[in-house]
Amino acid sequence: MSSPVTHEGEVLPFAHTAEAVHAWVHGWSASRGAAEPAPSAWGFTIDVGLSGHVMRHVLHAADEATVRKITEHTTAPGVWLKAFVPPETLEPWLAPGWHLAGGAGYLMCAPLPVATTRAPGSVPEGYRMDTWTRDGVTRALVRTTDGAFAARGQIAVTGHSAVVDQVETDRAHQRRGLGGLVMHGLTEAAAAQGATAGVLGATPEGRALYETTGWRVLVPLTSALRGPGPH
Repeated sequence: MSSPVTHEGEVLPFAHTAEAVHAWVHGWSASRGAAEPAPSAWGFTIDVGLSGHVMRHVLHAADEATVRKITEHTTAPGVWLKAFVPPETLEPWLAPGWHLAGGAGYLMCAPLPVATTRAPGSVPEGYRMDTWTRDGVTRALVRTTDGAFAARGQIAVTGHSAVVDQVETDRAHQRRGLGGLVMHGLTEAAAAQGATAGVLGATPEGRALYETTGWRVLVPLTSALRGPGPH
C-alpha cells in the first residue's frame, strides 16, 4: 500500500496505509469489546460474537483470488468482510450467498488533536454532553436538558492511535452542530490520553461531517455480508 498523502499533497499521520489499517482493526475491536484480531497473510479475522455479526475478515490488500477463496469457504450467515476497494471492484469477486452491505465507505484519518478551520462551538442551548472513559474507550453522550437522546459517539485509544466509532445523531436533532461537538470531545479526550493519530470508517454521510472537522479520506472501504443479517 502507498504512503498516505492526499491529492492536495497533505501528509497524513500514518507512515503507510497498512499502518492505518492495523490501527483501525485493533481500535475497532477494543471499541466493540471484540476478540483480539487474529492476523493472517491477507489481513485479520475478528470474533465479534453478535447474531448478525459473528465475525469479520478485514483484508489489507484485497484481490479477486483471496476474496473468492474466503467467501467460497464461508457459508455461515453473519460473517462480514471488509476490503479497501470500491464496491464495484469487490462485488464481482464475491461467491454466491454474499452481498454488499452498506454501500460505499471510506477509511479516514487525521492527526490528533485535529486541526480544523471550523472552531468547535459550545454545547448548544437545550442540550448537555457527558463523557466518560472505561478501559481505554471514551464515550460522549448528548442529551436534551430533559434527558432525551440526541447524539453519541465513542473513541478507543490503543497506543498512539485512536479509532472513532459509532458516531450518530438522532434525526430530530441533526444540523445543530451536535456531530461536530461529539467529534471534538472524543478527539480531545484521545489526545489527552496520548493518541497522536486518529482513524475511522465512514459512510458517505459521515464523510461530509468528518471532513468539516479536519479528517481526510485515505482509501475506499467496502463491506460485504454472508447471508441474512443487518445492513
